[in-house]
Amino acid sequence: MEKSVSEKVLKNLNRVEGQVRGIAKMVEEDRYCIDVVTQIEAARAALARIESDLLRQHLGHCVHRAMNSKNASEQEKVIEELVGVFRR
Repeated sequence: MEKSVSEKVLKNLNRVEGQVRGIAKMVEEDRYCIDVVTQIEAARAALARIESDLLRQHLGHCVHRAMNSKNASEQEKVIEELVGVFRR
């Protein structure tokens, strides 16, 4: 993974970590349930954006490299990885 991509991912993961700590504090403070649910959804959306960025980077780099290679087993490996991701 490129350094700039990993730095961005780590920055965003740290932000989500802060969101989750905030959610835990809301629960401890017995905050209104819908407010807690709203914050959980925001954290989930942030994780989905991080996942999307990582998949985009993987497709643009690793999958692209494998598909341009003459190595059929490497090509099959990345295809199976992607199928596994989308199957979950």
